Amino acid sequence: MPPVLVVTNPDRPAGRKQILTPPPTKLLAQRNNIPVLQPEVLLNSKFEIRNSNPDFAVLASYGKIIPQEVIDLFPRGIIVVHPSLLPKYRGATPIQSTLLSGDERTGTSLILMDEKVDHGPTLAERALEFPISNFQFSKLHDALAELSAILLVETLPGFERGEVTPVPQDESEATYTKKFSSEDAFVDHGDLEKAEQEGGETAVLIDRKIRALNPEPGVWTIEDGKRMKLLEGEIRDGTLKLKKIQREGGNSQIVDNGY
Repeated sequence: MPPVLVVTNPDRPAGRKQILTPPPTKLLAQRNNIPVLQPEVLLNSKFEIRNSNPDFAVLASYGKIIPQEVIDLFPRGIIVVHPSLLPKYRGATPIQSTLLSGDERTGTSLILMDEKVDHGPTLAERALEFPISNFQFSKLHDALAELSAILLVETLPGFERGEVTPVPQDESEATYTKKFSSEDAFVDHGDLEKAEQEGGETAVLIDRKIRALNPEPGVWTIEDGKRMKLLEGEIRDGTLKLKKIQREGGNSQIVDNGY
């Protein structure tokens, strides 16, 4: 049975020309003739949600706090898709935090929402089958999205039949993430030169930052008094090699093709 309703974010300006663009979820729902709501304030749509007679909801990448009044609209709760192996990396930036920490392993979790952030009992979880230490954010994001979709498809039939038992998370293992600002993504140019010339821990940490914090908020430094974006890099022969940069006022450029 298809969803009775899709709730997603409003259309937003996107790209250099700031063209008003619908979220992909809306387009998919429309292609399948599923009703769509796009409230700026979720509580403003609680009557429409209630009138759709939902049993439960699935929440992924919504980016807004869900009020208890809305949670209570779903008799069997809200299933949250979270791209980490909970209770590790609760919060808004699990993928970025995984890469910044240099973890070799990560995965995805399905939990039942409660009043606390990513705190509810676990319905299912699954790890990626390959190491992720050299992944960029976009690649890891897509891999976890695909894994989450597979896990949902496998879990939902049993959940509907009441065959899935929620398991409380181990609070002693919980860690929390934060939203990253442009200041978090700054790299001191002296540290950058050290990473390129000497390598070591400085190179490792800058490499992680480049992979984790692009495209948002975007990693940058100051060179000759001007801002320079550090778009791609890698550790090679023990030192940091920048592969793609963008100087202030210019286009992105490849500075090392890896050969």
